[in-house]
Amino acid sequence: MPGDYYKTLGVDRNSSKDDLKQAYRRLARKYHPDVNKEAGAEERFKEINRAYEVLSEPDTRSRYDQFGEAGVSGANGFNQGDMGDMGGFADIFETIFSGFGGGAGTSNTRRRNEPTKGDDLRLDLKLNFREAIFGGEKEIRIPHLEICTVCQGSGAKPGTQKTTCPTCDGQGQVRRSTRTPFGSFAQVSTCPTCNGEGQIIKEKCEVCGGAGRRQVTEKVKITIPAGVGDGTRLRVSRKGDAGLRGGVAGDLYVYLYVESDKVFTREKMNILSEIKISYLQAILGCTVSVDTVDGKKDLSIPSGTQPRTILTLDNLGVPKLGNDAIRGDHLITVNVDIPTRINSEERELLEKLAVIKGQTHGKGGIEGFLGSLFNK
Repeated sequence: MPGDYYKTLGVDRNSSKDDLKQAYRRLARKYHPDVNKEAGAEERFKEINRAYEVLSEPDTRSRYDQFGEAGVSGANGFNQGDMGDMGGFADIFETIFSGFGGGAGTSNTRRRNEPTKGDDLRLDLKLNFREAIFGGEKEIRIPHLEICTVCQGSGAKPGTQKTTCPTCDGQGQVRRSTRTPFGSFAQVSTCPTCNGEGQIIKEKCEVCGGAGRRQVTEKVKITIPAGVGDGTRLRVSRKGDAGLRGGVAGDLYVYLYVESDKVFTREKMNILSEIKISYLQAILGCTVSVDTVDGKKDLSIPSGTQPRTILTLDNLGVPKLGNDAIRGDHLITVNVDIPTRINSEERELLEKLAVIKGQTHGKGGIEGFLGSLFNK
């Protein structure tokens, strides 16, 4: 005994034709036997088709509304002819399932035979601190797919050619008809023989095995711009995998990672480092040689320099990315080495200085006095 066709489609009795169509599409896609392998799915699919067949036509819907199943059974029932006799019902069904197995028509075949761009590749490259600051040229090795030079990308053995696929007759797709109690339904899928290419290779290239491409490792020189930072991405055009059917090669993306340095750190366009000087150098002032990314440079220490003072060497920092004529600065933090022990001669001189300055030894003795010199 059939149930209520409106309930079968999940719509109310006042639903429009568009509402019925949308409900049918949703349920037919869900319960189609080629998609849903659960027990009872096929029976449910038949009920959905029967309900839509009755309610989609104004005449049969009117008879069903008046007399129920009795008004549409028998001679007035569903025509179990070929799919071509089903009119709009067949159009809806083809629309619903055109995406399964490669879709309907020949548009996908055309797309499969068109040139396809090769895949992009990624390489992570480590740089030391100075390489990132000044840039330069680096040689890297890239494993990627290149067009086979023996078959020129065709995949066929030299002297032979691809032939039309006998399974799909060059279309790249095959059509399968399935008969159900409600008619014959056609499903279009990718040809399993040629995988949608429309052509097959009888004699494959011995070098690439019929792929048309082969794996090679290539040496590539890349230019590292001055001033690059950690995580910078460089794009090297056309150094990815080779394309298919004459398509262009993909690109190579190089991600740069900068190793830390024992002496220097970076803060945007400035370079930071620290030095240590004696308390006498800090008191009297002097000139010291310091390490920079540009080599040894002289740094002037003013007399009376306090601990943790930051001194600047102009234009010895990081070049501006894209304009290396502009550079940041090198900022040097000065640490003063205050001794914990001094010899008798040093003590005598410092005691004289303490008297001159009007200082007494007090708590901390001479060491306290030295500390006071650097906390003005």
